[in-house]
Amino acid sequence: MGRATAAAAPDRRPDPRDDRLDGAAWMATLAGMAGSLVAIGLARFAYTPLVPSLIQAHWFSAGDAVTLGAANFAGYLAGALLGRPMAGLLPSRTLLRLLMLAASVAFIACAYPISTGWFFAWRFLSGLAGGAIMVLVATSILPHIPASRRGFASGMIFLGIGLGIAASGTAVPALMRLGLHETWLGLGGLSLLLTALSWFGWPPSAPPQGIAAPPVEHAPRHEGGVLRVLYAEYALNALGLVPVMLLLVDYVARGLHHGADVGALYWVLYGVASVAGPVAAGTLADRIGYATAYRIALLLQAVAVVTLATSGHPLAVGAATVVIGALTPGVVPLVLGRIHELLPHTHTEQRAAWSRATTAFALFQALGGYGYSYLFAHSGESYSTVFLCGAAALAVALGIDSLANSRHRRRAGAG
Repeated sequence: MGRATAAAAPDRRPDPRDDRLDGAAWMATLAGMAGSLVAIGLARFAYTPLVPSLIQAHWFSAGDAVTLGAANFAGYLAGALLGRPMAGLLPSRTLLRLLMLAASVAFIACAYPISTGWFFAWRFLSGLAGGAIMVLVATSILPHIPASRRGFASGMIFLGIGLGIAASGTAVPALMRLGLHETWLGLGGLSLLLTALSWFGWPPSAPPQGIAAPPVEHAPRHEGGVLRVLYAEYALNALGLVPVMLLLVDYVARGLHHGADVGALYWVLYGVASVAGPVAAGTLADRIGYATAYRIALLLQAVAVVTLATSGHPLAVGAATVVIGALTPGVVPLVLGRIHELLPHTHTEQRAAWSRATTAFALFQALGGYGYSYLFAHSGESYSTVFLCGAAALAVALGIDSLANSRHRRRAGAG
């Protein structure tokens, strides 16, 4: 019976066109990119170059400006925690639209420094929108993408973060020539435009028929333990990235005595690299697998941060800047894709796992920001000490990954 059925069945080979992104998939991917650009790329990274102007214009004191910067980190952590519960109250499409609107309105509200509390609340809201979008955006879109193209699509979605970093070093200084008030309004106007352009691109909740999940045989056994290890690695990854995000420009300007203009050029280099990072990382993962790609990313980050700690040569610092710039947003699609490998069939569990991973990253990012600031101030402003701590965190993450992978292979062999 089985042989007869097999013989009667036509010899159907996979059509390569089945893996192409159709118009709806492209629209959803571009909407996701716009969401990450507005609520993460701009809402977080555009604030950094505005801090000196906020102080010079007497909007806020230096201490208040730092506190207001931390408000976005606190909001991001809250958004990572609340993203899934909010998605239980509203359809993902509706919620993502509202979150983008909230981030856009926050920019406009920040153009009016009514009080420190007012500004803190809106910076917190922009961070909350960013954290919730980080949890929801990819898990709302990737089920609508063919499995073999999800690495590329997730890279495109998180390309928005890189574009925001790049804009923080290029477009924001250009807007500042018009004035601080006009800069905030300009960021709000750009965000509203991106919100409008992406409005009809968000996909419906249910994935279309015919979108295949990754094959089961590629999912590791003992997924729960492997996921917990992945959360720990991603948290340590945050500790490795924060020193560069905090100190790169200051390190080049004051630590290496090259001046603020040269420091700003390195930040632009960091931003340009961050634009290419997510798509390159996602495309690599489509070819060699997310586990291997993330291991390579951890190694490259550790080497780059060690380079910053031990070498002040302009070429070495430039190369390290490119690597860290590319992988700051580049690790996001790698970790997300790894979760999808481990949980290939259940979108609800994928979203829950990604929410936990994002929360771990956000928590350790916030802790790292305050911890490294304290260490820097109490170590005689030793850049090397802070960078070496970041490199150590990345090395530990790589070691944990290697041990977990070795243990998994032994268990698989025993089974």
